[in-house]
Amino acid sequence: MSTPSRAAATSTASAVIAAVRADKWLWAARFFKTRGLAVEAIDKGHVRLGDERIKPSRLLRIGDTLTVQKEGLTWTFTIRALIDRRLSAPLAAALYEETAASLAARQILLDQRRAQATPRFPGRPTKRDRRALEDFLSEA
Repeated sequence: MSTPSRAAATSTASAVIAAVRADKWLWAARFFKTRGLAVEAIDKGHVRLGDERIKPSRLLRIGDTLTVQKEGLTWTFTIRALIDRRLSAPLAAALYEETAASLAARQILLDQRRAQATPRFPGRPTKRDRRALEDFLSEA
């Protein structure tokens, strides 16, 4: 019994795809870590095709414009290629083209978040801070 050649296996994998399920494409394009999370986001209305809500089984085609809301950020992009298998991040980024307005709005929001962020651990208290805290606690 012979095994199929590697070239034959890759040629069938790279067959032209006319349409792919929305949940599968969002997972393959690395917008969501699992297909389950993609389905959950679609069901909650966080993914839209144009201005309308979609279902996870909705077939996406090249040229469709999607809007994805995730963690307070919004991506608006046009699908450039269809794939049903998960790729590396650099290859997945080539599957879509984000609009300039979406990219600018998202960058402004990220800059605002960075400006408002406080240090997680401000550091070790000084001797003066420790004494002030001890005085405050001993008053009670």
